[in-house]
Amino acid sequence: MAGGRRKRQHFGRIHAFSCGRASFNGEHSLIGGPGFSRIVFCNDPECFEAGQLKYGGNYVRTTKYTLATYFPKALFEQFRRVANIYFLICAILSFTALSPYSAYSTVFPLVVVVGVTMGKEAVEDWRRKRQDIEMNNRKVKYHRGDGVFDYAKWMDLKVGDVVKVEKDEFFPADLILLSSSYDDAICYVETTNLDGETNLKLKQALDVTANLLDDSRFENFRAIIKCEDPNANLYSFVGNLQLEEQQFPLTPQQLLLRDSKLRNTDYIYGVVIFTGHDTKVIQNSTAPPSKRSKIERRMDKLVYLLFSALVFLSFIGSVFFGITTSKDLENGVMTRWYLRPDDTTIYYDPKRAPVAAILHFLTALMLYGYLIPISLYVSIEIVKVLQSVFINQDPHMYYEEGDKPARARTSNLNEELGQVDTILSDKTGTLTCNSMEFIKCSIAGTAYGHGITEVERALARGKETPLAQEVVEDEDNVEEINETKPSIKGYNFIDERITNGNWVNEPRADVIQNFLRLLAACHTAIPEVDDETGKISYEAESPDEAAFVIGARELGFEFYERTQTSISLHELDPMSGRKVARTYKLMNIIEFSSARKRMSVIVRNEEGRLLLLSKGADSVMFERLAQDGREFEVQTRLHINEYADAGLRTLVLAYRELDEEEYNEFNEEFSQAKNLVSADREEIIEEVAERIEKDLILLGATAVEDKLQNGVPECIDKLAQAGIKLWVLTGDKMETAINIGFACSLLRQGMKQIIINSETPGIRALEKAGDKSAVDEAAKANVIQQISEGKALLNVASEDSEALALIIDGKSLIYALEDDVKDMFLELAIGCASVICCRSSPKQKALVS
Repeated sequence: MAGGRRKRQHFGRIHAFSCGRASFNGEHSLIGGPGFSRIVFCNDPECFEAGQLKYGGNYVRTTKYTLATYFPKALFEQFRRVANIYFLICAILSFTALSPYSAYSTVFPLVVVVGVTMGKEAVEDWRRKRQDIEMNNRKVKYHRGDGVFDYAKWMDLKVGDVVKVEKDEFFPADLILLSSSYDDAICYVETTNLDGETNLKLKQALDVTANLLDDSRFENFRAIIKCEDPNANLYSFVGNLQLEEQQFPLTPQQLLLRDSKLRNTDYIYGVVIFTGHDTKVIQNSTAPPSKRSKIERRMDKLVYLLFSALVFLSFIGSVFFGITTSKDLENGVMTRWYLRPDDTTIYYDPKRAPVAAILHFLTALMLYGYLIPISLYVSIEIVKVLQSVFINQDPHMYYEEGDKPARARTSNLNEELGQVDTILSDKTGTLTCNSMEFIKCSIAGTAYGHGITEVERALARGKETPLAQEVVEDEDNVEEINETKPSIKGYNFIDERITNGNWVNEPRADVIQNFLRLLAACHTAIPEVDDETGKISYEAESPDEAAFVIGARELGFEFYERTQTSISLHELDPMSGRKVARTYKLMNIIEFSSARKRMSVIVRNEEGRLLLLSKGADSVMFERLAQDGREFEVQTRLHINEYADAGLRTLVLAYRELDEEEYNEFNEEFSQAKNLVSADREEIIEEVAERIEKDLILLGATAVEDKLQNGVPECIDKLAQAGIKLWVLTGDKMETAINIGFACSLLRQGMKQIIINSETPGIRALEKAGDKSAVDEAAKANVIQQISEGKALLNVASEDSEALALIIDGKSLIYALEDDVKDMFLELAIGCASVICCRSSPKQKALVS
């Protein structure tokens, strides 16, 4: 599909964003005023008006020095060191008669010390320069004119250029999306370099530019963009596009930021609006600071101490010298006749003994200068350079999969690595690979799947029990089965009861059919067919979604096409035992968000029935079940807890049938909410969705495994041995997080656990009563009490030198981070060797960090 165009897919009427049909809001009225004065002449960067604006180029420099600033800035850096200032003064004085030695013996060591350090700075800055050269010389296709696209260097791009970015390439500047390889002009963007998020973001161009489908259509394309001035805000953008005397509002939905990557999309066309140091990512970066380590600052204090001793010695010596010199000539008698005090210079003149003493003081400062260790700085600089070389060449720090060695961009702070006290880490993509495998599921109260997870293996190795031996034996059996079947990425499910179509013989085959159909239809994935092999692969926003669709395919429900308003599946028909093609009209997608913790689709089947298919976290799904839809709730909850103990990520699947009147009312409200452009738009969409996502019928739950990265347990174990504390922030259930903690050595056998949890019987009773203020008050008091108990345990453990672990859930974390509680919480957390924050939202992760 790389060379061809994807089938027409109109997500504009499905997704919750407004998809190019947004209305102007209050902020758009600011365009043209202060802070909103930027004008971009699209596809005409060389016009006279564009030339008058004098926007900066796309060249980016991250170096600390330039040719003009190197010597003054580097010299300033060197003479921030106290010792260097002292030796500079001595070097100047060495050219006078005060010097007890030649000027060469003072100047040469100073020049060597300063020169070596400046040379090291130059080498490190040259490495930054080479990285800048590599980035600025990357190539991208731009519109040369007459509908022809040619390659240009990133640094040669101008504001207004139209560029064509292809799959897996980085965006060379901040762009406004014009169109893409999808007819509906959507694209997927990876923003890992900007915000660390691994999930893909969905962007969509305006409808008015979506028809710019190929290179030739840009021959006569002209437009004007008026937007906000360059700023550092990554998540907001205000502007408008003027095309054919009409104006269309631009929002962050059309903004593609430099350093983000195009994924799951063959290509996009975009127009450059911010270049170089005007781009948002560079606006958020700071100039390379002048970094000084703690050791260097401590050395300065030691130099001050030594210098004080030097001044004291010189002062005492000068006082005695002055007294003795004043007595050299008394009543014409010379005490020290060999010095000829009757015929001497000012330095030994008995008649001007105070002046001689002062001059002797300056000479003594120079003479005793060896107290100040100038060579120590050189030794430390050489050691730092060698350390950075070892870091760069360390095979244990080489990332083979990405072909990335460790890079020490500066050696100034090497020793700080040995003084790290606490590490804050996310779980997904940091401790784990963010590569999901469908491994188990619970359907109609029955657990399916015999796979052994890494967490179960780790726990089995650490416990010599009959259960552990059983897990090991199961693992051996699973490995034998795996050897007989080809490996499928995203799928590691083993259970003969429902694989190979055997599910039709199960007692609740009807529920299994609905379960697999929901897996195959409730998502935003896009199928891609390999023209040569005919195999279908899936492009999804997250690896979880891809694993679900692959799991459904392998169990007999293959999602193979998404058209303008439908999803098509190859389903295994339980009556005939054959695959049949079924098409579901796609009415709406209610998207997943960290606040909602669920997603839903509304489809119409071939019989004309409207179905709401929903999947989400158990914490939000069970409370939305109908009274007659809880048939399997007890068993499903039990299985979810077992999956959590095995370190698996779980989702609950449920559905219900809608009547026409209810759906029409919802669709009208939902469409109005989608087309809003206001601050409370997301809240309004959630309120509308809340009213339809209710009275669901439970089908079951899925469990996917996110494997630990290689070497994580060993790495964490070594960090613990070094006395470094580790805080892990995750959205997983507490049971999942605790068992993953054991698997990766974050939690160790014998380590006492302090658990702060809001799920107490008293609080649950208040929640059922519906008194929110009473719930908040009771939950906060409960958290404070548990923190106090934890601090008491911490005091006992510190006397016995025992390691403690703190585990806190997301609800408790809300109260623990309040102003009157956070100091208590921080004091407790700092005293623990490991901290795990479970069920934490992105906002909570930011607050903890």
